[in-house]
Amino acid sequence: SLQLTTSDLEIQIRTNAELDGDTGNFTTTVGARKLIDILRSMPSDQTVSLESSAAKVILKGGKSKFTLQTMPAEDFPLVQESASFGPVFSVPQKTLKDLLSQVSFAMAVHDIRYYLNGILFVAEGKQLSLVATDGHRLAFASAMLDVEVPKQEVILPRKTVIEMQRLLSDADGAIDMQFANNQAKFSFEGMEFVTKLVEGKFPDYNRVIPKNHKNIFTLGRQALLSSLQRTAILTSDKFKGVRLNIDPGTLRVASNNAEQEEAVDELDIDYDGDSIEIGFNVTYLIDALSNMSQEMVRIELSDSNSSALMTIPENATFKYVVMPMRI
Repeated sequence: SLQLTTSDLEIQIRTNAELDGDTGNFTTTVGARKLIDILRSMPSDQTVSLESSAAKVILKGGKSKFTLQTMPAEDFPLVQESASFGPVFSVPQKTLKDLLSQVSFAMAVHDIRYYLNGILFVAEGKQLSLVATDGHRLAFASAMLDVEVPKQEVILPRKTVIEMQRLLSDADGAIDMQFANNQAKFSFEGMEFVTKLVEGKFPDYNRVIPKNHKNIFTLGRQALLSSLQRTAILTSDKFKGVRLNIDPGTLRVASNNAEQEEAVDELDIDYDGDSIEIGFNVTYLIDALSNMSQEMVRIELSDSNSSALMTIPENATFKYVVMPMRI
């Protein structure tokens, strides 16, 4: 077999491929970008061969031949894997991919509170929960595990999350996970993915998620998303604020900008609660709705100054909290 390993000392990925016929044994290091570019330039069904010669690797495919410089394999910066990984637990690949998409948009970017620049993974009992927040909004998503595990919490760095989203597929095959104090390991489709973790204490997300809001309505996700996208056209470039006027039977979405232009959109809703006028960053609402696939969305409010809770009707696996803004 052929084993390929790549690392930047924060993330290490190792994968294996079966080889045709008898092969000799050798270990070496080659430049990843050049190797990838060469392979991408060839037909997808092209068979290639690798041969080690002196301090070089010779790659042949069809009538093409490439000679690449190498470095000693012992100089390659391998990640020292933890010796204290916890128990293995699994979810389908597609499940983890969906969980990541439901929360990753709420991660902070270059925040000095470094523990916000990533996603919190919490495995407890038979549940895996993912949480992300940038201090203005918080996204929570969860799924059931195949086995019961003791409580474990780790924060995956933003870079790791982005790379995981790129690698995961919609396959139903399992992805195995293990956590240690300073590392996480993911194994799927013959690939082993090891990453360093973010140190620090993640905020207590359970205290952030509102409970017992009395003003509640449910409406079509796509209808609300389209309304917000329309009104966002005339928001201020700097503040991106929209006003929601919620009255019995009607949701009015409005925006304006420095040029005194205004957009207004109305939606019919089944609602008999208090009349509320509240402002939000429209991007925060669009991000959440764009990363949901369900037909309906449930919105819970207390008053004009409190955070709103967005959920999926009859489903406790997704929660999205967004702070209001003055407009």
